[in-house]
Amino acid sequence: MRTQKKEDIFRRTEWFRNDRFGLFIHWGLYAIPAAGEWMMSTERMTVEEYAPYFDQFDPVDFDPKTWAKLAKEAGMRYAVLTAKHHDGFCLFDSKLTDFKATNTKAGRDLVREFLDAFRAEGLKVGLYYSLLDWHHPDFPKYADAKHPMRGNPAYRDEKIDFDRYLEYMHGQVKELVTGYGKLDIMWFDFSYENMTGETWKGEQLVDMVRTYQPDIVLDNRLEGSSEYNGSIAWDEPYVCSGDFASPEQIIPPEGVRDDAGRALPWELCATMNNHWGYCSFDHTWKSSEMLIRKLVECVSKGGNMILNVGPDAKGNFPEESVKRLREIGAWMKKNGGSIYGCGISEFPKPEWGRYTQKGNHVYAHVYEEPLGALPLYGISPDRIRRVTMLADGSQVNRGEAWNTVLFPHIPFVNWGEDPVFTWPLPDRTDTVLDIELKEKPE
Repeated sequence: MRTQKKEDIFRRTEWFRNDRFGLFIHWGLYAIPAAGEWMMSTERMTVEEYAPYFDQFDPVDFDPKTWAKLAKEAGMRYAVLTAKHHDGFCLFDSKLTDFKATNTKAGRDLVREFLDAFRAEGLKVGLYYSLLDWHHPDFPKYADAKHPMRGNPAYRDEKIDFDRYLEYMHGQVKELVTGYGKLDIMWFDFSYENMTGETWKGEQLVDMVRTYQPDIVLDNRLEGSSEYNGSIAWDEPYVCSGDFASPEQIIPPEGVRDDAGRALPWELCATMNNHWGYCSFDHTWKSSEMLIRKLVECVSKGGNMILNVGPDAKGNFPEESVKRLREIGAWMKKNGGSIYGCGISEFPKPEWGRYTQKGNHVYAHVYEEPLGALPLYGISPDRIRRVTMLADGSQVNRGEAWNTVLFPHIPFVNWGEDPVFTWPLPDRTDTVLDIELKEKPE
């Protein structure tokens, strides 16, 4: 198999590594039973049993302009929508199937409307496309690890033509990369067991995609999964390794690096509750504080975060999702400078929070209220030019006092009247200090 150059990966992902924060949208027929996007598989439903949801699909409240405004308000810079999930249902007007939104009561190409609305708000756009398809007759069933009909004796001796499925799958991807304008991301999902890489004719698929969209950013799941990064971590990764790693629901302890220790582009994909698709009984919502701090953690380790919303059957974002998007947006409006264009700091993680860095600006994300003045661990006192509150630009005073004399190698700062006293954090979620550094001495 052919390999690709790391330099090309870093060139394609330059904007991606700058923007850092995106919106994932998982939406489809599975919003009707409201039990998550894997329901067809977990309940072992046949195509016929799943068909009533197709007849019911009627998202009367679908307004992608509202979605786009919420994403922009949240400080997100890009968004990815599920054009087709594992159940095979297409939100776009594919010419290769009747199992699509334009044939439902919706009667509309929902992907096109999504792309138009998000581009109008200045956001970059991407589409998710499932390599799996539980609706297509030529996708493996009985012996497949994920198919709803796995282990079903009725399918033990079924004859399928997998090459015919691959022709269909490649054809649909071609429709997406040729018929919807410039796409910034294509999010393939996912490989498993022997269903990986060249099983999907991955090299041929990537060649076709890049023929029509040469600058598109691809995830790594044509070859890898949330469990396995694939060859993207190698010095010379395969063509189908994609452009970024995609850890799911977990932040790698030390970020993602290749075999030589070089930091790689990566993106945490995470949910606000415990499901990707709409789930009416899942009320385990993560707090806005947690989500903000996890975004900061990703950036501090050189990664992105794409945060998911699962709209309901009518096309509405859940109220709890909207609430969190707005709360995150309020913080990002004041502190986004510590996220966009930032990455791993040259200084080690402080015990009271995290550092992100952009050029000669180190951003101290303070989570824990200090006792007295705040020690800026790892930074030499003579490196600091000035310190300000990122949220409002106000000056932060140096905090050296009689009780810091024993620690001359550590700079201290203070936002209260007296550095010896303890003062509450201005922002209990994440108080961000902008530490401007002097140039390193020769």
